[in-house]
Amino acid sequence: MSTHSTLILRARSFCIAAHSAVKQTRKYTGEPYWHHPMEVAALVREHAPEAPDEVIAAAMLHDVVDDTGVRLELIQREFGALVAELVDALSDSSTAADGNRRARKAIERAKIAKAPAWAKTIRLADLYSNVPTIAEHDPQFAKTYLPEKRLLLPHLAAGNPTLYAMVNDAIAHYFAQHPSV
Repeated sequence: MSTHSTLILRARSFCIAAHSAVKQTRKYTGEPYWHHPMEVAALVREHAPEAPDEVIAAAMLHDVVDDTGVRLELIQREFGALVAELVDALSDSSTAADGNRRARKAIERAKIAKAPAWAKTIRLADLYSNVPTIAEHDPQFAKTYLPEKRLLLPHLAAGNPTLYAMVNDAIAHYFAQHPSV
């Protein structure tokens, strides 16, 4: 895989522009939000060096549909079918009309269970980026978020085994420190 392929460079620019256009920042650090998808892409690249450029591009774009108003059709037109398929697999499809948070998270678990292994690998990198941050900076939300991720983890077993182990360890560490959750 070329670390500077045209596809990856285009995805990086698109990600930065899309998240910057809505002035999205990281909740706990205030840094530009696009740092997070770049971290996710770097984790995928590091732990799954065999990942094709489309997977790295999808990692960079994994939050664009949910967070910026960019439509999936634009992702497909600009980056191709595989990138769009992976971004779609990683985007929320449930809405408030589907019920409470518990019901919506069950829908999302069922969706990712059917997703390609590369989508599961990207989700694992996403979780590895998010779990420690939320556990550290938002203990109240972590009481909701971490049990949800513990339920999600078995559905990601077909993803990269190293990332799976890293996320499993991060979640186990949280529950070891917070046994009453």
